[in-house]
Amino acid sequence: MKFDMSTEFDQVILIFEDPGRRLIVRTVLEAANALIEEWPSDDGEEFLTAVKACLDVMTGKASSDELRSAILRAANEAGVGAVAVLH
Repeated sequence: MKFDMSTEFDQVILIFEDPGRRLIVRTVLEAANALIEEWPSDDGEEFLTAVKACLDVMTGKASSDELRSAILRAANEAGVGAVAVLH
């Protein structure tokens, strides 16, 4: 199975509690890395939905807009600030 990890969406700026710690997420690969490597908690319904959305986008089963929405909901659930940037 081939995975597409370069799919892009309108960027989301994630603002973590640590002073000055921010991430810009604009591809499915960056979203997956943020969730797996940077997320403050690895539980929660929205977190799991966002992880699944990453996999679904990589395999062509979901749109990048669905992933972007899932990231925003997961950030809200985890108390991570999120700035949604539209182009």
